[in-house]
Amino acid sequence: MSFRFRPTSVTLWLKRLQLGRRAVIAVPLVWLSLFFLLPFALVLKISLSEAAISVPPYAPLVEYAEGTLQVFLNLGNYLFLLTDSFYAAAYWGSIKIAFVATLVCLLIGYPMAYAMARMTPRWQLVLLLLVMLPSWTSFLIRVYAWMGILSNSGLLNQLLLGLGIVDAPLRMLNTRFAVIVGIVYAYLPFMVLPLYAHLTRMDMSLLEAASDLGSRRFNTFVKVTLPLSAGGIVAGSMLVFIPAVGEFVIPELLGGPDTLMIGKVLWEEFFLNRDWPVAAALAMVMLGLLLIPIVLFHRYQSRELDT
Repeated sequence: MSFRFRPTSVTLWLKRLQLGRRAVIAVPLVWLSLFFLLPFALVLKISLSEAAISVPPYAPLVEYAEGTLQVFLNLGNYLFLLTDSFYAAAYWGSIKIAFVATLVCLLIGYPMAYAMARMTPRWQLVLLLLVMLPSWTSFLIRVYAWMGILSNSGLLNQLLLGLGIVDAPLRMLNTRFAVIVGIVYAYLPFMVLPLYAHLTRMDMSLLEAASDLGSRRFNTFVKVTLPLSAGGIVAGSMLVFIPAVGEFVIPELLGGPDTLMIGKVLWEEFFLNRDWPVAAALAMVMLGLLLIPIVLFHRYQSRELDT
């Protein structure tokens, strides 16, 4: 029995393999093109147009009349954002609230993830389910529940009054405190899960070696555990900070006049003022601001994978 090598069959197999790889890559590319690049291009086009009393409420960028093709690019929307301090205050307020909420999520989420990683596999599964369980209910219902908890006659005020800690109900609803509490509650799982994943993959022999060398627990945590979990800290912080900057539902329901965030301003420009070009320019500037931490996070991950 003889076997004859056929170069044509090998070439055909390689071509099929390349087509299969291209098909696999094409699926996410088509997805990103339809649901990211195309909406991005539409918002960019609207941001460069002028407001108009029409449907949709903005003027076209390209017009063809009398054999002449005219292109109108209006940069006035971006210049208007630079001259009006209201929008700068909205951006700064969003960044401050998102930063504080991210820091609180880290301070709460790290001990939770650390404790989960030290449990037995059976209890780890139970605790993971408890962390993810609130996410299985409606986001809007969970925010409404906090409205009842933080109101003047809510559960928290009644508890404080019953314990004699306060003499009168505290104003917690419609404040920045309520917005931060809502963001922390909503996005805490996004902080816990990356931290838990990094802490469970940590080499425990390093902790044993530090203990054998006479290092105390706190010193071991600061010099060994914390640096090894830096990737989870960065990943969790980005997963919380980026969506929190553009949050709309939580500031709308739990916030008040002093909680100025860009998501609420965007909604008002789109639906109340009907100024779509300015609203689109707001969205583009916010996307540009969020690209900075996204790029930094991508570079950090690339360096971590290389090492």
